[in-house]
Order: sequence, then structure tokens, then C-alpha cells
Amino acid sequence: MKIALFPGDGIGPEIMDQARRVLDALSLPGLTLFEGDVGGAAYKRHGHPLPDETLDMARAADGVLFGAVGDPECDNLERHLRPEQAILGLRSQLGLFANLRPATMFPGLEDMSALRPEVARQIDILIVRELNGDVYFGEKAMRTLDDGRRQGYDFMSYAEDEVRRIAHVAFRAAQGRKGRLCSVDKANVLETSQLWRDIVIETHAEYPDVELSHMYVDNAAMQLVKAPGQFDVIVTGNLFGDILSDQASMCVGSIGLLASAALGERQTEFGTFGMYEPIHGSAPDIAGQGKANPMAMILSLAMLLRHSLGREDEAKRIEAAVAKALEDGVLGADLGGSAGTGEIGDAVLARL
Repeated sequence: MKIALFPGDGIGPEIMDQARRVLDALSLPGLTLFEGDVGGAAYKRHGHPLPDETLDMARAADGVLFGAVGDPECDNLERHLRPEQAILGLRSQLGLFANLRPATMFPGLEDMSALRPEVARQIDILIVRELNGDVYFGEKAMRTLDDGRRQGYDFMSYAEDEVRRIAHVAFRAAQGRKGRLCSVDKANVLETSQLWRDIVIETHAEYPDVELSHMYVDNAAMQLVKAPGQFDVIVTGNLFGDILSDQASMCVGSIGLLASAALGERQTEFGTFGMYEPIHGSAPDIAGQGKANPMAMILSLAMLLRHSLGREDEAKRIEAAVAKALEDGVLGADLGGSAGTGEIGDAVLARL
């Protein structure tokens, strides 16, 4: 078993250290770890946010654990050299098209949610976001119109096979949960979304045991805060999924609690190859201060063990340890507590 560790920028190395402590405590036989540079750290050392050696390391691994990227010192670089290009490059080069973002309310944290406790208590959602298409990967440019005005544009598109493969992932995920799938689009005004809806409906014929519904993205955003308990699995495109998954994170109390998986079609000896990361950013304002909450990073490790290494028992142990630490009041600053990065790591290890 081989895991590539890419700590990245800001708080990335700090939270990665805590995930590595948990991984070490599991003492998995035959496990090999690699560590590589990504993001601003990679640019400063190698002149590129995703060096060839890092990409080769990822390709040789069974799974990738990713910290965070983003460095204010790199904000004025050309776009292709900015730290965030490391994530897009890895997703594209490794064929990681399916993003799984669970959002579940941990018992005892209902009062931390922006929602009323009785509403927040209902939250148990899996958002399946397409990662390789949409405006993020379409043609984009700045141009000057004939009348002298500047105009920026980004091309949104999906081919039917791109929609169909993410739909299959979502339907299978719904089969393993409560059997309900809501497809989110904007088919009333976007042709891209109309194709999306058509293909999802076609694919539904292969999953008669799953209840399929459709919702426009603006309504979905409203329903996530009004009645989140109606959702089981949500499938949507890259742009809408980026926004809705961050919204869901605040519904459960903190972005510091949400893990994610980016999966492709490649199968290894142990499971499905993927890259795993917390959905928060590099938080440069608190980097090096020991304030970062590593729980999302640790929960991302649990997802890696489950999906890429086939270690369900260890994944459940980690998730149970995180839940117990939260139940016992071990809260980081993001949840109004005083526990530091290392203290939270200690608490999880003590309950592992």
C-alpha cells in the first residue's frame, strides 16, 4: 500500500502532521509513505505549483492525501503558476472526476450550526460534484470589445459521457445510503444544464431502486438551509457543487469538519484510486500558530482508507474517534473552543 502526502501551503503542513500521527498509530502492515511539494511551496522550490516529480509520485500511489494550497505571496503570478493550479492539475492529470463531500451533523454540535438545532440535527448529506468539466476547465479569456470595453468570459460545457459517468457514481452512492438522489442544475436557463438533466434521467433507468428528483440550484441553496433533512445524495456540476458543498459545511457548524474525496475510474489492488483533502483552504492568517482544526484532514484520511485502501474498519475507528472527541467537548477555535491543532490530534489519538 502506498500513500502520497502533499501538505501544501499555510496550515496544510500542520494538519497533515496530525493525520500522519493517526496513520502511524494504526500501524498498517506494508504501508509506504511518500511526501511531495504542491502549491506555493512547490513554486518557490521548483518554479511550478505541480512539479513533474510530484505528479509522478501521485501516479505511483494507491491514494493521495492533500493538505491545502494558497499563498498570498503568489497572488500576482500568472494564472498557470498560481498555487491553486496544483489541485486542478492533479484532478485533470489523474482523471479524478467525482468529488464526494459528506456533510453530517455531529451529535452535540447542533448549537454550532447557523441553523436552528432542530433543523441542523437532520443533516446527513452526500454531495457528489463533477470535477473535470464546467467553467473551471472550459475556454476562458479576457478581451477588449470593439467599443473599448474589457470583457472576461468562461465557457461552460458538459459532454454527455461526462454527465453519465458522474451520474453513475451518484446513483451507486444513493443505493448505499437511503436510496434518494437529487440532481441539481439550472435547466430553465442553461443548455448545459438541460443536457445534464436529460442524461441523468436516461441513466436513472439503470437504477430503478433509487428515487430521483431534480432541483434548480437557487432553490437547492434555499432548501439546504430551510429543510436539509429532505436531501440524501445530491449530484451536480463543478461550479454549483463548489458553492453548495461550502454552504453545507456551515450548516454543520464549521468548514473545519468536512472531508472530501476525488475519485476516478482507475482501480488499484486495494480499491479506487483517489485524492483526499479537507474542503477548507490554506488559512494563511493562522498558519504556524497552532490554531488550525485538523479534524477535516483526519476525516479525509478515513475516506482514503475506505475508498482507496479497502480498510473499512480503520476508517470507522477514525470517524468514531473524531465524533467522540467532539462529543467530549474538544473544540477548535472554528467551533468556539480553545483546543489547538496538537491538542485536537492528541484527543483523537486517545480515542482511536
